[in-house]
Amino acid sequence: MIKAIFFDIDGTLVCFKTHSIPQSAKIAINQLKQKGIKVIIATGRAYCDIVNLGDLEFDGFIAANGAYCVDSKGEIIAKHQISKESLEKLSHYLKEKPFPCSFVTEAGNFINYADDLMMYLSNIVNIPPPPVRPVSGILEHDVFQIDAFVEIEREIELLSHVLTDCVACRWHPIFADFNPKDCSKATGMDHFLNYFGIDRAHTMAFGDGGNDVSMLQHAAIGVAMGNAKDDVKAAADYVTSSIDDDGIMNALRYFNIIPAI
Repeated sequence: MIKAIFFDIDGTLVCFKTHSIPQSAKIAINQLKQKGIKVIIATGRAYCDIVNLGDLEFDGFIAANGAYCVDSKGEIIAKHQISKESLEKLSHYLKEKPFPCSFVTEAGNFINYADDLMMYLSNIVNIPPPPVRPVSGILEHDVFQIDAFVEIEREIELLSHVLTDCVACRWHPIFADFNPKDCSKATGMDHFLNYFGIDRAHTMAFGDGGNDVSMLQHAAIGVAMGNAKDDVKAAADYVTSSIDDDGIMNALRYFNIIPAI
């Protein structure tokens, strides 16, 4: 019996083309709520950037890939900061080898500077770029995630020599999310399962990006969207149709969680 379902946002609940939730997904989520199933968001977005879910109600939010978890009332359940030591190393590194990056903090998101890649992502997720701040000022805040617009080789270098207590994942090839090693969407799931008193055996998760792999593997039933990359599909128990082809509703009906018409 499924008691909690975790949903990624971009590419899973919200279409990249329309920046909206398909009507079939809205119907499905409302049916889940009517059955008393906990419906929880799990996203790489910062909490302040979860602005595209319309009037749907959710029981909690895993933001910044598990680094920032809040309940339906906005009360913090858990948070994991990147160490000041790593941030200091990054500050020095950026002086020598600059690249654009975004910092997720409780005071909002900040960037060191924007380039074409960052503006491209801004258009994809339909969010204006954050304000520019000096890196030295940003380091005064607790930072939960860094979105680094770097290639794979630079990502490896950063993990090896700069952000050494972080992990990185990508849901889009132009940038990597860096988070503390002790957090992921899977650990975010556990925070909510403890909060609601639900066993992992009664969970389901939907995702489409690289940052969803831990969640899909952790859930009792992991569902990859039809528009997901091959590695994400390989990590899932089931592959549904794409977001635009009623993927969420189709999977929930396949597993008899909501009734078929």
